[in-house]
Amino acid sequence: MIQQQQTMMFSKYMDLYDIVVPQDNMLRKINDLIDFSFIFDELKNKYCHDNGRNAIDPIRMFKYLFLKTIHDVSDVDIVERSKYDMSFKYFLNMAPEEPVIDSSSLTKFRKLRLKDMNLLDLLVNKTVEIAIEKEIIKSKSIIVDATHTKSRYNQMKPKEILVERSKNLRKAIYKINENMKDKFPLKPTSDVLEDEIAYSQKLIGVIEKEETLLEYPKVKEQLNLLKETIADDIEQLQSMKDQDAKVGHKTADSSFFGYKTHLSMSEERIITAATITTGEKSDGKELQTLIEKSISAGMEVETVIGDTAYSEKNNIEYSKGNGIKLVSRLHPQITQGARKKENEFEFNKDAGLYVCKAGHLATRKARQGKTGVGKNQVDTYYYNVDKCKRCPLREGCYKEGAKSKTYSVSIKSDQHSSQAKFQESEYFKEKAKERYKIEAKNSELKHRHGYDVAESSGLIGMELQGAMAIFAVNIKRILKLM
Repeated sequence: MIQQQQTMMFSKYMDLYDIVVPQDNMLRKINDLIDFSFIFDELKNKYCHDNGRNAIDPIRMFKYLFLKTIHDVSDVDIVERSKYDMSFKYFLNMAPEEPVIDSSSLTKFRKLRLKDMNLLDLLVNKTVEIAIEKEIIKSKSIIVDATHTKSRYNQMKPKEILVERSKNLRKAIYKINENMKDKFPLKPTSDVLEDEIAYSQKLIGVIEKEETLLEYPKVKEQLNLLKETIADDIEQLQSMKDQDAKVGHKTADSSFFGYKTHLSMSEERIITAATITTGEKSDGKELQTLIEKSISAGMEVETVIGDTAYSEKNNIEYSKGNGIKLVSRLHPQITQGARKKENEFEFNKDAGLYVCKAGHLATRKARQGKTGVGKNQVDTYYYNVDKCKRCPLREGCYKEGAKSKTYSVSIKSDQHSSQAKFQESEYFKEKAKERYKIEAKNSELKHRHGYDVAESSGLIGMELQGAMAIFAVNIKRILKLM
């Protein structure tokens, strides 16, 4: 059963907060900035209102997840810290002496209460609403990009995950007491997953008997992470599956297995929209959705800034049709073809024909290919093959024995021609300089909020992780700009 409003336990110790949680504390500022009742309104239908035991306040549960995202630690550690960190208790709307939740409640909250809820759009829109209300967002431009997140379970084999985590735990202990090596169980020599699980459980048992070691936060964090892996993730470890994750490509030579988060961000570095897809999806296909979500959140969008992935024909047409300037360079394949610069022929505008490197003018041209939507046509220029056979520059240009020599040029569509002209303008060049900002935002998500690796398997879990991480970076940015 859920109560109709969040309450705070009456306590004679409440004045402590005015002493130990200063006015410039980040969590105090967040509490002052945001009315979290919107979380209650969104989740109240997920609870029974007139039957059963009182549920833990959903706002408090949400705040626990928020704290976990900021500090990038396990459920156990974030709950443990909330026992003694007064800024946590203040943020969680608790009395100083009030007992904390059981960490297992967070798992249930994620799985039962947040399931089938569009938390990603809800949290992003809330932060954009606050940023506009505080007059932080003044620009009418958004910067777009995609960042990748590796799958938690399939980037390594299950046994490798346990080996890695038990190794990190041992390393943390050896820095304190190298003599513990003699007390640890023998490492398994087989490749059997069950043997590694059994070893990890024995290792945990030995360490938990050493009360002195448990006083060290680094040891406790690594210990809790290993325990959480065994206790909560054993099913995923044994199945070796992340059904939603897919192989994507960062460059032509490197790939990853996981997910993509497609982001749009204002020039003030507030994320205005996000979509999460499997790793193989194209960046450019998400542009229209990002624009529409940004507008829905309250942004006025006049310009979109992105790399070449966003300059596909459909996006150019969409942007032009909606009065939006698309600052995205055309792919070199479109502007100059597949040839290297040194292999390009020069166009003689008076003759309307191309001149080869040896100075020979084409004898005629012919248009080839079918007309219509999605069809590519080329202009093919023909040269005197007898001259080519005797030409001193024929190597690499004329194929020995060929009966003709041609040079073909793709015909750019009106949309591509217009975009090619736009990208030479001063406005385009100036706006393109803003694109670096989103690279820094991607780095912040990964390195400060654990967004480089998925916390669980599946798109639903990835969307929850994305929602909390983006909410955290936006709130921190808003506080900084205020």
